[in-house]
Amino acid sequence: MTMHVTRLSVTPIKGLALSHPPSIDVTDTGALGDRAFYLVSADDRLVSITKTGALVGLTATWDADHQVLSINNSGDVVFTSGISLGAPHDANFFEFRQARGRVVEGEWGQVFSDLAGQPLRLIKADDSNGGRDVEPLTLLGEASTAELARHAGLDHVDSRRFRMLIEFDGAAPHEEDTWDGRVITVGEAVIVGGGPVQRCAGTTRNPSSGEIDLRTLTLIGGYRGRQQSIFGTGFNFGVYATTLTSGRVTVGDPLRIATT
Repeated sequence: MTMHVTRLSVTPIKGLALSHPPSIDVTDTGALGDRAFYLVSADDRLVSITKTGALVGLTATWDADHQVLSINNSGDVVFTSGISLGAPHDANFFEFRQARGRVVEGEWGQVFSDLAGQPLRLIKADDSNGGRDVEPLTLLGEASTAELARHAGLDHVDSRRFRMLIEFDGAAPHEEDTWDGRVITVGEAVIVGGGPVQRCAGTTRNPSSGEIDLRTLTLIGGYRGRQQSIFGTGFNFGVYATTLTSGRVTVGDPLRIATT
């Protein structure tokens, strides 16, 4: 069975609601415009949906040509403004790496602080896609999510809670786990499969409401056990990937694994 791309998921601000464009431009650093910004707490640590679900329902739109950022809630504009960048900033990303960027000046910090109920600052990453966790690309098969639902005794698990860049059909459950080091053509892009994505408690939150409503880590561990990843032993679901050749990826594009 031929594998095809079924959904693409991006957001200009890490932790906000995902949008699902029909196409993305895959570059060396990830999908163009994806995770260009991130939020940090008063102690300069990344604020992810693990810590708060208050921002999950907000959608961000970033006009890079005009340097204008907008935040929407159910289609209504919450705040929109051109951005100006201030002091350099180093953020602690999960004790794994330091992300470098600049503080977005003006009202943005207060806007997000009010929405989240805690002091936050908005940071524009110095690097393209600088708000990513580890590698620039992520992959998840529909069959893997269906397998999780089956073991959980559920009809369906919303794969948006895993916040993966490229979702696809046509593979066996967790077949993507076997693609580490394999060359993959997807649309116009050529990528290389990577190691597993270790999941955090952010996946327990409903992708629409931000409420904790599914014990994903317990459920994954129930049938997959604890597995190794770059973060040590944990609960893996989906895989990372890196870019060999940049190009456009569109929903419906075939996904092909190079023969060895």
